[in-house]
Amino acid sequence: MKKIYVLDTNVLLHDPNAIFAFDEHEVVIPSVVLEEIDSKKRNADEIGRNARYVSRLLDGLREKGHLHSGVQLDNMGSLKVELNHRSFMKLQEVFGEVSNDNRILAVGLNYFIEQQQQSEPRTVVLVSKDVLVRIKADVLGLTTQDYLSDRPAGLDELFTGNSQLQVHPSVIDEFYSYRSLTIKNLQLAYPLYPHEFVILKDEMGTGKSALLKVNKEGTKLEPLYLSNESVWGINARNAQQRMALELLLNDDIPLVTITGKAGTGKTLLALAAGLCKVEDEHKYKKLLIARPVVPMGKDIGYLPGEKEEKLRPWMQPIYDNLEFLFDTKKSGDIDKILMGLGSIQVEALTYIRGRSIPGQYIIIDEAQNLSRHEVKTIVSRVGEGSKIILMGDPEQIDHPYLDAASNGLTYIVERFKQQQISGHITLEKGERSKLAQLAADLL
Repeated sequence: MKKIYVLDTNVLLHDPNAIFAFDEHEVVIPSVVLEEIDSKKRNADEIGRNARYVSRLLDGLREKGHLHSGVQLDNMGSLKVELNHRSFMKLQEVFGEVSNDNRILAVGLNYFIEQQQQSEPRTVVLVSKDVLVRIKADVLGLTTQDYLSDRPAGLDELFTGNSQLQVHPSVIDEFYSYRSLTIKNLQLAYPLYPHEFVILKDEMGTGKSALLKVNKEGTKLEPLYLSNESVWGINARNAQQRMALELLLNDDIPLVTITGKAGTGKTLLALAAGLCKVEDEHKYKKLLIARPVVPMGKDIGYLPGEKEEKLRPWMQPIYDNLEFLFDTKKSGDIDKILMGLGSIQVEALTYIRGRSIPGQYIIIDEAQNLSRHEVKTIVSRVGEGSKIILMGDPEQIDHPYLDAASNGLTYIVERFKQQQISGHITLEKGERSKLAQLAADLL
């Protein structure tokens, strides 16, 4: 039986195409949602873009009929802008305030009460990304759920870029003898993806092990190309950091994604690899380092000073790492070094749209605060001969409509994990300090 899905505003502002995500069921948009979308359409950020997109989408659907009467969608479902279930009387007994959230709840509740009076009642589901709205709906006895259609995987199922295999010691011996293993012969129960790392462990319990990488065709396990040497004074302190440097220094992998908690070394490793490629090997013309001014696209005019002065508070974590790599002693030395080199540019993502960036080593920090559309915008800027690194901690989200499983960084990791031109690694062990590691784990 067809269900009735009542959508909260945040669902449409998060994914404008959510209208089409409910298959053959009926989608209901409360009239107050249109008011909230209208109030956001002039925003210069991603939310404003989505509000304008939803407006155009609904305007196009008007050609099929009156939205308040319901129109048929191409997926055999239907869409209706609800005007007749706005009564606040039932809800007022529990939540007295006439807020926009409560008005949306009232529509869901009135639909639910109406369906209970039918001989074959349909299920009414309120869909919202607002946790408190879902809690209030549950208190009212309404079926409620988060919007999950755009999630590439469950949080526990996200691709980590490395796995550990327990094998017979003869398999490890074979690798050291022939420097290669055929994946098909291992008869694994799950697939291995291009450039994925594998740690072989002796199933007999000895200390015998091997660190390997899947080739770009996904057919063989091969040794890492790089030895564990210093890169701009930085040495890998654990296996995952060594895997990260392998991806960062490989010119045949133009897209690298790195995730991990605070203090795992994401930014420092990427900067060290970038400086090596630009300043030592001259493989790229410039090192471009950027991070979002959250939310992306927000005007920074309220900060004092010129553009560089305005950006400095947002970019300070980048400068901190550069000061460590260049071993500067005094405040302001790093600015003189960067000015003298001319090949290192620290930028805000606000200014990257519309550009084409060829022949550069591009580092995008804090990418977990980007939406899917923003990630697409950024990666599509990458020109011929460029390499881009996207990194961040999916558990530290500042964007109001993103979470650990639906942000742009997680999305691109899952979408590109089978591609030969990309590589991913999740850093697990904090190396900043014991205190930082405990804070990341416990807090």
